[in-house]
Amino acid sequence: MSAPDLLDWKGRTGPFTIEVNPGVFAPTHTSRTIAEALEIQPGDTVIDVGSGSGVLSFVAANLGARHVYGVDLSQASVAVATRNAERLGVDDRVEFRVGNLLEPVRSIQADVIIGDVSGIPDEIAAVSGWFPEGHAGGPTGAELPAAMLESIRENGCLRPGGRLYLPTGTIQAENSILEVARRIFGAANLQSLLEREFPLPDVVASSKAVARMMKEGILHLHARGSRLLWRLQVWRCEMPAVSDRALTTS
Repeated sequence: MSAPDLLDWKGRTGPFTIEVNPGVFAPTHTSRTIAEALEIQPGDTVIDVGSGSGVLSFVAANLGARHVYGVDLSQASVAVATRNAERLGVDDRVEFRVGNLLEPVRSIQADVIIGDVSGIPDEIAAVSGWFPEGHAGGPTGAELPAAMLESIRENGCLRPGGRLYLPTGTIQAENSILEVARRIFGAANLQSLLEREFPLPDVVASSKAVARMMKEGILHLHARGSRLLWRLQVWRCEMPAVSDRALTTS
């Protein structure tokens, strides 16, 4: 058996080394930005949706979470993340489950949800090669994040006063995601914590899919010199009390 591929995480709470492989989504600029934005209190219960190799679960554990549940649709990702938890000595606090969105953690009520599911339009994902198993965000990149938000509402797995950390970007139909978030959490309970800009790889920027989606108003990119840039935002969405929630969904 060949030795596993290893990656040195140098983001928040690092450095630490994790296993990655070609079939598992590896940490990205988005992962590092979300890690910077996370607010974890000692003793928090955390759910990490779309956990991939587990890196944000490990950041949450290092920040003091009592228990972290990582969820991913990919069996390969869960296997790698579980080995990473053992490698880092946090397997007593960090557990990974296979399944779609929040289905595997329906019985858990969390203080924090990390909502880093794929939000890239399917056509762009196919060009980029960013998603090893082809799991992208839907035709506009908003469909899967919106489904994740609806899953939080339906499953009731975020306690009142709990916090969702939600990345959105101008490389997707961002306003569609934020409309759902405002309906569920209430506009007053959404706060933008961080913004970062990143260049698109040339193979993506030059694709017909990007040109068409910009023309259709799905993507909102801007040029800097010869590069196309997209903006990432990380939002804190606070779950209102039950009495307030009726007002946000009415």
